[in-house]
Amino acid sequence: MMQSIVKSTFPYTTTVTIPQSSKTGEELSVTGMATSFDQDFKKGGNNGSKISEVRMISAKLESKDPSDFNLGNLSLVKVYMAKADGSEEVLVASRTDITAGVGNGLVLDIDNSTFLDQRMRESQVRIKMVYKLRNHISTDASLHLVLGVGAYPSN
Repeated sequence: MMQSIVKSTFPYTTTVTIPQSSKTGEELSVTGMATSFDQDFKKGGNNGSKISEVRMISAKLESKDPSDFNLGNLSLVKVYMAKADGSEEVLVASRTDITAGVGNGLVLDIDNSTFLDQRMRESQVRIKMVYKLRNHISTDASLHLVLGVGAYPSN
C-alpha cells in the first residue's frame, strides 16, 4: 500500500539583521540559518524519501524589531538558499521595485525555476539576503523571512 503526503506546504523561517551601519545605495548581504518546525523533508525524517520536486511557492519579509520598520527603506531584496555549508546556492525570491512607503510587510516575487530537494533534506538551510538601502537607518533592523516550500509525493 502506497501512502502519499497530504500536506503540501512547509514554512521555513529565519531572522536576519540589517546593521545600522549599512551604507545606502550599495548591495550588501546578511545571512541566517532557516529551519522549519516541521522537519518532514529531512533525509533522516520519516518522509524524506517520499517527496520530490521541492520548490519555493511563497516568500514574505516582515519587520520584527522594530516592528514598525518601513521596508521601503530598502530599494531591493534578493533571497538565496543554500545547503548549511553554503554550497549549492540558488536565488529563490526577490523584489526590485520596492516602493518607499510599503510599510512593515512585503511579499516577494518567487523564483521556482530550481528544485530544492537536496537543500531541503538537511536539518537547516543557509539563507543569504542581498539588500540595498534607499535611506540610512537609525537603528539595527531585524527582519523575519518566511519561505513557503512545497513538494510532491515521489513515485
